[in-house]
Amino acid sequence: MRGPSIVWRSLPGCGLSSPGAVARTICAYVALTALALVLMLPFLWMVSTSLADQFEVYSYPPKLWPSQPHWDNYAKALTQLPFGRFFLNSLVMSLGTVGGQLLICSMAAYGFARLRFAGKGVVFGSYLATMLIPQIVLVIPLFLVVQSFGWMNTYWALIVPFVNSVWGIFLLRQFFLTLPRELEEAARLDGASEWTIFTRIILPLSKPALATLAIFAFISTWQSFLWPLIVTDSMSMRPVEVGVAMFSTLYTTNLPYQMAAAVTVTLPIIVVFLVAQRYFIRGIALSGVRG
Repeated sequence: MRGPSIVWRSLPGCGLSSPGAVARTICAYVALTALALVLMLPFLWMVSTSLADQFEVYSYPPKLWPSQPHWDNYAKALTQLPFGRFFLNSLVMSLGTVGGQLLICSMAAYGFARLRFAGKGVVFGSYLATMLIPQIVLVIPLFLVVQSFGWMNTYWALIVPFVNSVWGIFLLRQFFLTLPRELEEAARLDGASEWTIFTRIILPLSKPALATLAIFAFISTWQSFLWPLIVTDSMSMRPVEVGVAMFSTLYTTNLPYQMAAAVTVTLPIIVVFLVAQRYFIRGIALSGVRG
């Protein structure tokens, strides 16, 4: 009840003057339910528009639900463009990025959290400072590097520039600091190497943090639009987000088809979050800031 207890204290009539804990809890859940419904309105509008007629979406006053739902909009939208190929490209791009970030970020975080070397604090602070650089500033340098390697219109261009994450290293480092050092010290006494300690002790105990990083990496990669639009110009290499935008032309936009595709594209993100939800919540709770 920690979450709702924080909410009810800030609501009028739901503080210490309430008749009891039950009333406060009910008040908190009512407030959270109302907030959840408000946050769901954009998604509900997207679903409603995906089932509407092409001209009904412009009717005034707007309708919360189409008078005659057109379920065939989904089939038409997904067959009008090669969305099967788009989904494959996004899946390869997302899984490649997730795998790269889990490998590179976990190794870097282990070095910052467990190893001793000169200037470790300065190096880590300088590394964190790079988070202040806007991502849009890096687009042109990354494009020039990818172009010089001859990676245009390849999976390398979609994956390699993002297999490292400063935020992911920070998250895993903070989690590694919470693990007891007695475990690795006992392993060292038994002759275990650093790689053995890392792979057989640290990583198995860090599943919540690794799942949290995987979820964030998957969602951010699946939703990426600008970078794939820049480094790909063939239909066979476009990911799903670029495919959804293709329903907008210079003169018109087929909103029902675009929203039908958007709903379909959103479903994998929802499924991934629901499957790994318990690891996600635990990972965020245990990765507190610790020096």
